[in-house]
Amino acid sequence: MTTTQQREQVVTWIVEAVNAGARRARACAIVGITTRTLQRWKPKGAERVREDRRPLAERSAPANKLSAEERQQVVDTCNQPPYASLPPSQIVPKLADQGLYLASESSFYRILRAANQLHRRGRAKAPQASRAPTTHIAEGPNEVWTWDISYLPSTVTGRFFYLYMVEDLYSRYGVAWEVHESESGEHAAELLEKAIWREQLHGKKPVLHSDNGSPIPQGHK
Repeated sequence: MTTTQQREQVVTWIVEAVNAGARRARACAIVGITTRTLQRWKPKGAERVREDRRPLAERSAPANKLSAEERQQVVDTCNQPPYASLPPSQIVPKLADQGLYLASESSFYRILRAANQLHRRGRAKAPQASRAPTTHIAEGPNEVWTWDISYLPSTVTGRFFYLYMVEDLYSRYGVAWEVHESESGEHAAELLEKAIWREQLHGKKPVLHSDNGSPIPQGHK
């Protein structure tokens, strides 16, 4: 849609171009309209450009438009305990299994979005800002160690050995490693104690970085 001011400016440009010898169709194409659009904006003999009356047009409501009561019924239903934690894609089929039809799935989404309940309803907690992950920088040896347990396949199908390894983040040096037939916190704790003795770090506490699946007992961290 274009404003009356925009139409007047475009028509002025076209009139100036035509008076200068340009073809009307070519001038219209350059500004992005057709000659029929130009005639509709400013019919032959009209003194002024017609305004765009589309925004002022009165449009009848769709026959299937939900009433305010029906929209509220959708919101109330979605906040009932059985549906408070479910998305519309699951609520609508569950209602259909009970022989109930309130609105289409898209209408459910639209109504909940308008009520600001699309992402949080019932007892659901408001979204929380995630905490930035902790980072460690090693500026020298034995400041930050990383460790993990890797699976080592054996010659027997389904049987694995476990490689316990501690690595220095600064130099990528393998501080200590052992292979065991099982995975346990005791093996990991013993390996770390041996690494401390080997590197003579008594009284010092290098940062030990691992993934969330560490089997090390709490007392050895």
